Amino acid sequence: MRTIAAEPYRDIDFSRAKRGPVVKQEPGKTKISIRLDNTALEYFRAVVERAGGGNYQSLINEALLTHIHQRSMLEAVRQVVKEELSGAGGRRGLTAGSTATTRKRAAR
Repeated sequence: MRTIAAEPYRDIDFSRAKRGPVVKQEPGKTKISIRLDNTALEYFRAVVERAGGGNYQSLINEALLTHIHQRSMLEAVRQVVKEELSGAGGRRGLTAGSTATTRKRAAR
């Protein structure tokens, strides 16, 4: 058996060393640990593989952002419709072809 000699002790100057990660994180992103269903992971990994490579984590991030933007758009449309309906005073039969409007015209 071959024995490996330990490196002799050497003085290393840590006076200008800094704490923290060696690689700086991208601004606006936070490193987290998350548990996802295997089905979801397999799906995103397969999409990246079919595309010829890439990062499945970035793809998951894009999917989450798309969902957020769609939800906020949907909520904005709902708010506009709600405001428009409440601005109508709750009146029914606003269209020319509605049954209520036709009856009112016939009664005149």
